[in-house]
This record gives sequence, C-alpha cells and structure tokens, in this order.
Amino acid sequence: MNKKNHPNRNQAKVKRYTVKEPAELLPFLLKSISNLSRNAVKSLLTRRQVSVNDRVVTAHNFLLQPGQTVSIGNNRASEETSMVGLAILHEDEDIIVIRKEAGLLSIASSQENELTAYRQLMAHVRTQNPKSRIFVVHRLDRDTSGVMMFAKSKDVQQKLQNSWQDIVRERTYIALVEGVVKKPEGTISSWLKESKTLKMYSSPYPNDGQHAVTHYKVIQASQGFSLLEVHLETGRKNQIRVHMQDIGHPVVGDKKYGAKTKAIGRLGLHARVLAFLHPATGELLRFETDIPRAFLGPLRGAK
Repeated sequence: MNKKNHPNRNQAKVKRYTVKEPAELLPFLLKSISNLSRNAVKSLLTRRQVSVNDRVVTAHNFLLQPGQTVSIGNNRASEETSMVGLAILHEDEDIIVIRKEAGLLSIASSQENELTAYRQLMAHVRTQNPKSRIFVVHRLDRDTSGVMMFAKSKDVQQKLQNSWQDIVRERTYIALVEGVVKKPEGTISSWLKESKTLKMYSSPYPNDGQHAVTHYKVIQASQGFSLLEVHLETGRKNQIRVHMQDIGHPVVGDKKYGAKTKAIGRLGLHARVLAFLHPATGELLRFETDIPRAFLGPLRGAK
C-alpha cells in the first residue's frame, strides 16, 4: 500500500449522499446502496453507522429533507465520545442495550441530580425525535459495571417487566470476592428482605420476603481472593452481594455487605452476559462483555 494514502484511509471509508427530495431514511438508503441487501442496510442503522448531517440516526422512518447529507461509515465517534461511562451495544426501534461502567448511576433517585445512564440515553433518542423517551427495565448498582437494557416505549417496558423470567434466558455476572471459596460450585437460596436502613438481608424464616436463588462457579482463586461466575435464577435487589456475604465471601469493595478490602478501588461485580428474547421479534439476542482487567490483578499468580 502506498504510505501517502494512509492518513486518509478512514476518510475514504465514509460514503456521503446528498438528499434531493423528501424521503424516509431506510428507502433512501436502499435506493442509494444498490449492492447491499435490505437486512445489511438495516444492520448499518442498528450498528449506528448512518448519520444525517453528522448526527447518528437509527430510525428507519427518519424523514429526510432536500439538501441534507447522509453519511455511512466510521462516523459515530463524535456522539459516542460525548457519552460518559457507557457505550451502546445495540439499538433498534424497541430497545437499547448498553455497557455501563462502574460509578455511573443507572437512574437518579428523587434526591439526586447528576449524570445518569437514563439521562444520557434520553438525550440520545431525542436527537432524532424530541418526543422520544426511554423507560427503565432493570437496574445495575452504581458501582456494578456491565450489560443492561432500556425500553423505548411504555408497552415494551411493561412486556419486559411482566415477563422478565420468561424473556431473559441468561444473566451471568463475574464477582471478585474475598477469601478462597472452597466449594468449586454451589447454589445459595434465601428469602430477602429490606431493613429500615434500606439494606437487604436474608431472613432466617422460610417464605419471609422475596425468594432469591444464586448459582456460582469458581473460575480462579488465589491466597486471598476468588473469581466467581454467577448465574441469577432470580433478580432481587443486591441479591449477589447479600448471598456472597451469607457464604462468608463478600464482594471485594462492598463495605455495606461485610467486605474488608478495597483491592481494586471499586465494587468487584460485573454483569457480563445478558441474553433475552426480543420483546417484538422473539429473536434470541445475547450480549457478552469482557471481564474487567482490574478483577484479574489480585489473582496474579493464582493457579
């Protein structure tokens, strides 16, 4: 390859089309890009590879006006970098799936007024339609990282929440916990309740509270820490954190539930996999993220 073409390589990948007459975005793209199938063009929209006047657009029916420029290619960097503590993994007309970093609130409480995943995604969908909204389906604690999903309509939110146990096929977490867990795998079952100080705990009485079931498997262990793969059978508030404390191995950095160490400067909990049936199409979607590098630091030298 000729070296002098190197700096312009990314620019060459971006294709631009000028809109001549009013049209919806998907039909315009199908007409403009004759060498791609309908599904391939839809995929460009889903992967956020299409911009109108340098603003990312994913809606198939976005109305184009004469004089606008439609760009296709590596043109999403500007909006992605403006989002703090999250990245969009998937977006369509019904849902948004993100990877949240530790430290970002999913949604603010009535007492809090700070940047949240919810607020940023609301601003994102309103760049395409000022009336658009997003709706909370489930939450991750502020200090938990990983995959989470939002709905783009009240109907989709209700369908997901009402059928959560049937729609969600896999929820896998990675937990870095204190101490060496002796049993290579196990199941923890208890009835969870919330105290007056808003702390969850396992009730000593059967049928007293919400039933919670957690399955775990040891991936790796060292002198003072264990890395666990955790599968949720139920999704209760702080479930993993309470259950790890119950077996005497609190999550690293989780002072609220008995941890004594701050080995990685954050909570050692990451929502690694979320797999579910799409609420509109029924298609099985699966999103997997990497184990945070920080979780592996305390395990160096482990067998």
